[in-house]
Amino acid sequence: MEGSLTARDRVGIQDFVLLDAYTSETAFMDNLRKRFNENLIYTYIGTLLVSVNPYKELGIYTKKQMDIYMGVNFFELPPHIFALADNVYRTMISETNNHFILISGESGAGKTEASKKVLQFYAVCCPSTRLLDNVRDRLLLSNPVLEAFGNAKTLKNDNSSQFGKYMDIQFDHQGAAVGGHILSYLLEKSRVVHQNHGERNFHIFYQLVEGGEDELLRWLGLERNCQKYRYLIQGECAKVSSINDKSDWKTVQKALTIIEFSEKDIEHLFAIIASVLHLGNVHFEASAHGYATLNSSAELLGIPSNILQEGLTHRKIEAKAEEVLSPFTAEHAKYARDALAKAIYGRTFTWLVNKINESLVNKDSTRKTVIGLLDIYGFEVFDVNSFEQFCINFCNEKLQQLFIQLTLKSEQEEYEMEGIEWEPVPYFNNKIICDLVEEKHRGIISILVHVIKSHLLFLNFRHKLADQKTRKTLERGDFRLLHYAGEVTYSVVGFIDKNNDLLYRNIKEVRGFATVCILSWPDITEKIIDINSKIVATQFKSSLAGLTEILMTKDPWYVRCLKPNHCKQPDRFDDVMVRHQVKYLGLMEHLRVRRAGFAYRRRYEIFLKRYKALCPDTWPHWKGTPAEGVQRLIKHLGYKPDEYKMGRTKIFIRHPRTLFATEDAFEICKHELGKAPATSDKRRLPFPEGVVMILTCWRGLQARRERERRAWAVKVIKKFIKGFMNRNQPVSMDNSDYLAFVRQSYLTRLKDNLPKSVLDKTIWLTPPPIMQEASVLLRKLHTRLLVRKYVRGISAQQKVQLQIKALTSDIFKGRKENYPQSVCQPFADTRININIKVLQLICPEGIKYSVPVIKYDRNGFRPRFRQLIFTQAAAYLVEEAKIKQRVNYSSLKGVSVSDLSDNFLILHVTCDDTKQKVGGEQISLSGSICMKLLSHGKLEKTFVYMPQNKETFDIQPGKEGFVDFKSSSESMVYRAKNGHLMVVSPHNPMHTT
Repeated sequence: MEGSLTARDRVGIQDFVLLDAYTSETAFMDNLRKRFNENLIYTYIGTLLVSVNPYKELGIYTKKQMDIYMGVNFFELPPHIFALADNVYRTMISETNNHFILISGESGAGKTEASKKVLQFYAVCCPSTRLLDNVRDRLLLSNPVLEAFGNAKTLKNDNSSQFGKYMDIQFDHQGAAVGGHILSYLLEKSRVVHQNHGERNFHIFYQLVEGGEDELLRWLGLERNCQKYRYLIQGECAKVSSINDKSDWKTVQKALTIIEFSEKDIEHLFAIIASVLHLGNVHFEASAHGYATLNSSAELLGIPSNILQEGLTHRKIEAKAEEVLSPFTAEHAKYARDALAKAIYGRTFTWLVNKINESLVNKDSTRKTVIGLLDIYGFEVFDVNSFEQFCINFCNEKLQQLFIQLTLKSEQEEYEMEGIEWEPVPYFNNKIICDLVEEKHRGIISILVHVIKSHLLFLNFRHKLADQKTRKTLERGDFRLLHYAGEVTYSVVGFIDKNNDLLYRNIKEVRGFATVCILSWPDITEKIIDINSKIVATQFKSSLAGLTEILMTKDPWYVRCLKPNHCKQPDRFDDVMVRHQVKYLGLMEHLRVRRAGFAYRRRYEIFLKRYKALCPDTWPHWKGTPAEGVQRLIKHLGYKPDEYKMGRTKIFIRHPRTLFATEDAFEICKHELGKAPATSDKRRLPFPEGVVMILTCWRGLQARRERERRAWAVKVIKKFIKGFMNRNQPVSMDNSDYLAFVRQSYLTRLKDNLPKSVLDKTIWLTPPPIMQEASVLLRKLHTRLLVRKYVRGISAQQKVQLQIKALTSDIFKGRKENYPQSVCQPFADTRININIKVLQLICPEGIKYSVPVIKYDRNGFRPRFRQLIFTQAAAYLVEEAKIKQRVNYSSLKGVSVSDLSDNFLILHVTCDDTKQKVGGEQISLSGSICMKLLSHGKLEKTFVYMPQNKETFDIQPGKEGFVDFKSSSESMVYRAKNGHLMVVSPHNPMHTT
């Protein structure tokens, strides 16, 4: 604090405790706004840190900044999150006790970012070994994993935490981070199945779809298109400009690896995420009797489709010793589907937190000190407030109560310990609100439990409490609570379902069929002993009680985060909005508590060390006790009795103006000490005359060098400015140096930003006017260089492949749906091992290509597994070591394929052998792309497309066969009821026309 007081008039007051008009909310806001406009987002209230989200990068979180704040007295440097983190850390080390940092504020105020900065600071400042680095990396990388699975884009924040998080960081006696533990609270599971307009589901869904590797997506049965999944598009906001899902996906993958998730765990984790997406696409239709029928045969989570279908469309009812299945309506089936999706995701998130805790556990049993980080949801008020907002606001109410208790308690304890009289401070005690929610038998949570037990509707209880005026402003089924942050009206619609959060019995049995280990549910036959333990509000109440117990055993530190505006715009300060946050966060009350007795307090040793030069009796050395020295000092300064108090270990100064006057006197004194003769003032150290002479000469030399350096700088700056003013003129003495600087600067930047490949057409720095022509020439030269490097690196085999690719493009591009998928796949001469006997027979003809296929008989369409081999002269169908058929190219009439995503083709051939009666062969290419096959050799000349997706072929003279093609959710080939061969292929969204 003292070190920054000299700049107090320029950037406001860095500690609100030193604000003269500390009772004025206007003065508080003026100081906050003044600092915000100067990009000073941090301000103290004693040891409480107020942070205003700047919505822009300020460059104040670098490694250099961490080093500056490391090991420095709390008030020596300007307010910063690093100063708070360092003071907590050093206090923990010196006093060997536990602490916690409570980070609170609205959604979008920067709570999660503040938590990250604290973790990053501890990662740098703690002692480092290989083992400790592993712990540090896991602590840091637990954040992106939990954010991916627990954060989402909301109307207020693009990275809003949808769960509460408390993290304990464990330190050994040397101050090294050796472990940690995470507690999570009330994940908003309803977001999985429903999002408001302008909001998204949890980040991980979009990261998987947008960033997942092609092979992974194929394995999970997903398409790279968020619009295909109902659970991802309800908010109509799948794409967000400020979020890079592909980059975040890579970060999550790296984090999971470092946190030591096994490959099997990761596979199961993403299989569940994909299954939730598939589950959202399961749809129901009403039968003739109005019951739900499931129009999907996909297997989810390893659950057989028939088991899933029964579980989602029927409810199991126990009647004495019998069990009866009661069919659902379509609406009930949708509810069961969404309930299953929420339960699956909630269970997965709990498993994820437990796995992270396993990787962070410290196996050393010696005593550890702890710093806790509490990043909890902010107070929420929406147009419609439901069960989630009720729980979140109740949590904030409890934390506010804890804040008041701990603040008043710590302040009172300090005054009592120092022997200073305490002056009570009036404040809003929100205990009555907490009791209204959690009181036993009569609180809202108890009423909810009673309603669930009694199967009643949760309506109209508010009419007994509200006056006539309030009743008129409430809809039927609403109730209103007067929180410490203001009034909030809640709608009870959905309260019972969200609070109950139970699944139908047979849905639990469906879960039991899941083969994914994460979903290892408890025994479904287990009897429920206490229904209270199954109710969300009761669980949440118990969790908060446990959290309160944890926090009460630790010393508190606070970070209060503020949102300057609703639009997330930098340099915009909304007075009304910030004033409301200041009010409900209790900042003015906290300030009044800090100022109730005295604005400033310091230990005697620190106060005397700083200001001892102001008194002749204490300068340069004081030989008595620090308390006596401070008493002599303030007597010399003329402090009045009502301006200060002397405690047992500290001096307490009541008014800021007293400290400001002392600080101003100290600034003057420093200059006087520098001007005084060496021995004329006993406050000066008695330097020898030789030392004084050396100091004089050295300072003179430094001054002359500084003068020369400044003169040179002035000359350079003038020349630069003149060159800038004449930059568009022909080259002359006035602008030559400036233009040379521009050319050099552009070439230097261009060197580090050159395109890496021929196909990269976007990366090329925009040149200044003087470099326009040179830029065009350089770009051509660089492109030629890249082409030359690429051509030189191409092998003979690759050249052949490129020729085949080009030929394939001419035939299939824009004509067949799955053509784009084949572009990235390299051409292979063979995909099978050919029998040695067959090789001996056909090798002289020169084998060009071979692939496994399924051949369908012309009569009955029975599938036969074959190998299709193309030579220079003919095509062969081979079964193991036997050549079943040879088709000369001369007898090939044509080749037919559909324009869909199937791998089916028909070879139309003629045959002079009447015994063989060959008219057409139907072949399905198993595991390959038919485009590459047909583009080889001369077959492209006989290529035929079927625009109607229906084809005929000759079975024998006078008799035709038919093949029908269509799209569906999965691929299959079968004989239809009409006797045709039906080829079904999955629809490909990448179809080009």
